[in-house]
Amino acid sequence: MSNTFLGEDNKRRCTWCEATQEYQDYHDDEWGYPVVDDQRLFEKICLEGFQSGLSWRTILVKRENFRAAFANFDFNEVAMFTQEDVERLLQDAGIVRHRGKIEAVINNAKCAQTLIKEIGSLAAFFWQFEPSRDESIEPEVMATCDESVALSKALKKRGWKFVGPTTMYAFMQAMGMVNDHCLDCHSHAKSRQLRGALVRPSAKYPPHQDN
Repeated sequence: MSNTFLGEDNKRRCTWCEATQEYQDYHDDEWGYPVVDDQRLFEKICLEGFQSGLSWRTILVKRENFRAAFANFDFNEVAMFTQEDVERLLQDAGIVRHRGKIEAVINNAKCAQTLIKEIGSLAAFFWQFEPSRDESIEPEVMATCDESVALSKALKKRGWKFVGPTTMYAFMQAMGMVNDHCLDCHSHAKSRQLRGALVRPSAKYPPHQDN
């Protein structure tokens, strides 16, 4: 069974994005392309947390509402949210109204500030967990990897919430830390090129010191 499908534009794409146009746009424009901007990384890790237990399409169609609700995921602003903001967000029908996940975003914004003071940037911290893989072979379908387990453990130790190993692997896929586009997907080569050209941000200590 093929892991790709041929679109109307005669381009092959990973089968997971076939169901809706939202999926295809996300697949073509974002998924698997490397990100080093801290605010974008914070948005991605928060949205992956919200997605837990839900379909990714639910999150995609609400993404602009999430951005409006959470100050465009500016963690310095979100860190100042109060309990009144939590109650306000619980009344916002445009987002996923889950108290634990809403409170986790605010908590994680504060943790992000602390981490940046310690490391220098979120990107420097996250990218040290990049798996070493041969991108010339077909990527395996997996829900976690050793590095996502290590990243989850390191974040939980620092107080982050809704950052389990499966969520962290989805985050790693989304931010381009791994290239899980199928080999014959038209986006595989682009992801590989962008990842190859990327200058990895440096951290202030060796990788995985928490393990």
